[in-house]
Amino acid sequence: MHGGFTEALGGWRTEGEPLARSLAGAVRAAVFDGRLPTGTRLPSERELARSLELSRGTVVTALAELRDDGWLHTRHGSGSVVRLPARLTERTTPWSLDRGGARDADLDLTLAVTAAPHEAYRAALERAVGRSSALLLDSGVATAGLPRLRKLLAERYTRSGLATRPEQILVTSGAQAALALLTDQLHTDRRAPVVVESPTYPGALAILRRRRARLLSVPVTGRDGWDIERLRDHVGGRRARLAYLVPDFHNPTGAHMNARTRTEVAALADRHQLTVVVDETMRDLDLRTPPRPEPHLGGTRVIQIGSASKVVWSGLRVGWIRAGAGLVRALVRNPLQAQLSPPPLEQLIAIELLGDGDGDGEGDSDVEDEGGRADDGRGGGDGGRAGERGGFDAVLADRLTRLRAQRDHLAGLLAGTGWRYTVPDGGLSLWVHLGDTTTATELAARAARRGLAVSPGPLFAPDGTTLTHHLRLPFTATPEVLTRAVSLLHRPADSA
Repeated sequence: MHGGFTEALGGWRTEGEPLARSLAGAVRAAVFDGRLPTGTRLPSERELARSLELSRGTVVTALAELRDDGWLHTRHGSGSVVRLPARLTERTTPWSLDRGGARDADLDLTLAVTAAPHEAYRAALERAVGRSSALLLDSGVATAGLPRLRKLLAERYTRSGLATRPEQILVTSGAQAALALLTDQLHTDRRAPVVVESPTYPGALAILRRRRARLLSVPVTGRDGWDIERLRDHVGGRRARLAYLVPDFHNPTGAHMNARTRTEVAALADRHQLTVVVDETMRDLDLRTPPRPEPHLGGTRVIQIGSASKVVWSGLRVGWIRAGAGLVRALVRNPLQAQLSPPPLEQLIAIELLGDGDGDGEGDSDVEDEGGRADDGRGGGDGGRAGERGGFDAVLADRLTRLRAQRDHLAGLLAGTGWRYTVPDGGLSLWVHLGDTTTATELAARAARRGLAVSPGPLFAPDGTTLTHHLRLPFTATPEVLTRAVSLLHRPADSA
């Protein structure tokens, strides 16, 4: 056993550092690299000292440091087991934000993402693996999605006021995959312009630019919301037939479209044959107490896309499209669909997380019949309701509490800077105006030299050049990291 442990550490000795500290650091690094799985039982202190050619006192000191820091759990008579510290597994902030990740920065605030709910995700993964046997009997070829997942998602939409049948759901490998598939299917006339917001999600801009789409922008601000007159002009006067909108806690401004504007957009779509793709990935991230969601932006010309990535974890590559059943059938026949469909096990994990995984839905069939109709089996309806009994709802409530505190902390840090922003009612970031004398690109470059990576406004602009005085600052980092980041950002230009 101890030989494998020694190999997992690799070349762990650091020149000029005490051996005990080097050994403790090597164990931490091996855990993060996956070379040393959590739950691994360590050899005895005497065996470690012998295999690592160290004194027993050095080994004892290293293990004590790891134990005090939460990396080891020791039970008398049973030895020590490797684990992750609670301070990492119980927070919503990705560990990599504290350690950089973008352009070798020490701190990375370029991504508005959260870490997985550690214990809930691991439990869901174990349950999903335990229920995967029936899937292994089938081909694994991409379909519109596992029947249980499609039913669960349809029921979630229905409970939130948008009546939906399972055949109206197509499961994809994320919201970006959903948008890529829809644009390939719907944007067939490349001369026809596409309406987007300004600012908007850079991932959506990348998809549309790759199709060489001509973009017409509708301004959005956190304070005033959507410029509906500009949208009317683009649709009526310039004959746009496709639009991409983020009405729920808009990325990056945090704006939340009111019910009246949603009704106007739906009516405009019907009147001018405009297809509206509505990105709802932020919809559950309502930071008000209590949450007060607006009705879905719905209508005969409206398609919803969603994802588990913002609420659960970006590593769970499961998204979906809610559309008419006829369009869903057409999308399944699209050659891109198989490439943009998540693996069955990922879908099972999503079922366990979004449906609470309490056993309801057990016995549902995850295999479609020859006609492509889902055999919903027995009890599947409870899968969606399970979250209401504490599972998914408990995870979401914990995330919202933490994000609310981090948002307020960041807003407080910025209060004395002179920068302007609207504190959003939801979402994951602040959209900050730096004033007319500072450009975001210059500030981002200066921050990079200080070890902080941030995203300047032009990245979110449809034309790629405007919004020069804006900066997106996610509040998904810990309060400590946010404090350090604002200090680096607001340091005078002539400071080191």
